[in-house]
Order: sequence, then structure tokens, then C-alpha cells
Amino acid sequence: MSALMEPYVESALRFEFRPLLRYLGSNPVITLAALYLVAVVLVALLAPWLAPHDPLYLEPTLRLRPASAEHLLGTDAFGRDLLSRLLYGARISLAIGAGAALLSVVLGLAIGLFAGYLRIVDAVVMRMVDGMMAVPGVLLAISIVSLVGASVWTVMLAITLPEVPRVVRLVRAMVLSAREEAYVEAAITLGTSTPRILWRHLMPNTFPPLIVQGSFVCASAILTESVLSFLGAGINPATPTWGNIMADGRSFFRIMPELIFWPGLCVSLTILSINLIGDAARDALDPRLAKRVLAR
Repeated sequence: MSALMEPYVESALRFEFRPLLRYLGSNPVITLAALYLVAVVLVALLAPWLAPHDPLYLEPTLRLRPASAEHLLGTDAFGRDLLSRLLYGARISLAIGAGAALLSVVLGLAIGLFAGYLRIVDAVVMRMVDGMMAVPGVLLAISIVSLVGASVWTVMLAITLPEVPRVVRLVRAMVLSAREEAYVEAAITLGTSTPRILWRHLMPNTFPPLIVQGSFVCASAILTESVLSFLGAGINPATPTWGNIMADGRSFFRIMPELIFWPGLCVSLTILSINLIGDAARDALDPRLAKRVLAR
């Protein structure tokens, strides 16, 4: 009986990634978003070699200079090269976005799996989750940064904690639906252990929505970091991030609006690209939507 039912039980684990590549290639908007995001990641990784100047070097005699051959995007209020700070700022902003997305998905997935499958755990966890979701995310992040101190890891943790409850609720809902399916009942009938059921049969069903949620968390983290920096509650102001660059330039918006325009454009395009790719991945990897995607 075990040998006959095992292929049926394992069938829920198969995901096709080819529809995603085909969808990316057939949709020009998604393709453009993917190319932009790849370019931003490469620029962030190669910032030490691409940046024309030291992003931390102060030259007061060159403050608020317009674009020129030496400073392609001009300089800020402290004489620092704006282009160099944008390139280095991509490293911190993307790292915070990716780190917050990864941490929130991993923590939310682990908690949500147990909460959705074990009713005893569910009763306790969901009350805690509801309490955390009652506090606005930005307010909670500001409180954590104010108590612990501002650093890259602190800001990343402060952004991650408000996102974990949302991931937990998503995973829990998927598990509550999937545990009633026939392949889970078959695994239980075969005497499969609870960890194996969670790992091999329930967790793969959460991947499509988690991909979308992870992309939203990444985009939201980049935006939240910018908001925290703009409010003065983010990373050290001297550290080049897109949010810090906008915070430094807000006092000089009337005389030099590009100090806010360029980092704001980077933030907007990056968030838009991440969300578009997340939606495309959801459409291509979700088994219920795969046939619709392939038919396009």
C-alpha cells in the first residue's frame, strides 16, 4: 500500500520553473523590470569599481554643485559626489530589502507551518500575531531602532518583525487548506511523521504565495528604510543609502531638486520592478495558473 500511494503523495512537490522563464521572455514589461533589477544588483555589487569618487569624502568648497564632467549628477550639501553615493546606497538599500524579506519569510514559514497544522500551537500563536499586527509597522520599527540603536542589522530587524505576522497568517491559511487534501490524508494514513508532513507535503504548497509575499516585503523594506532615514530614525546619516540621500537633500529641494529626485527615482523603479517580478513568479509557479500562463 505504501509503494502504491507514495507517488501520489509526493506529486504535490513538483514545481515547474520553465513557465516562469517563458513568461519573463514573452512579457516585455516583466522583461524590462527583470533587466532593470539585474542592472541594479550588478551596480550595487560593483559599486567600488564604478563609483567615480569616495562617497564619504567631504569637500565643502564643492557643495551643491550642478552636474558636470567631474561630478555627473552634481554634489550634495557636503560636497560629496551624488552619483557615487547613489551607487553605494544601492548596496545598503538592497541588502536591507533582501535581508528583511528572507528573514520574514523564513521565520513566518516556520511559525505558520506549526500554527496551521497543530491546533494547540495555533491558539497561542495567532493571538500573539494579532497583537503584533495591531501596532503600525513604521511605529514599531522606530521604537526598536530608538531602543537598540541605529545600524544596518538593527534597521533590518526592525523592518522584519512587523512583516513576520503577515507571513505567518498567509502560511497558516495555506496549511489549513492543504491539510484537508487527499495527499495529506494519505501521508497520515501511511504513518508519516509530523515533521515530514510539514517539510515534504505542506511546505511546498506555500511557495507560490510566499514568492509574492517575499517580493512585497522586499519592496516594502526598501521603502520603510527610506522612510526611517527620512525621519532621522534610520542608519547613520553619513552612511550612503537612498533614504539618507533624500533626507540630506530635503532642505535644499528648491535650489537643487535632483538631490531628492534621483534617489527617489531609484527607490520607485526598484520597488515597481520587484513587485512586477513577484507577480509574474506567482502566475508562473502556481499550478492553478500555470496552464493559463503557458497559453499566453
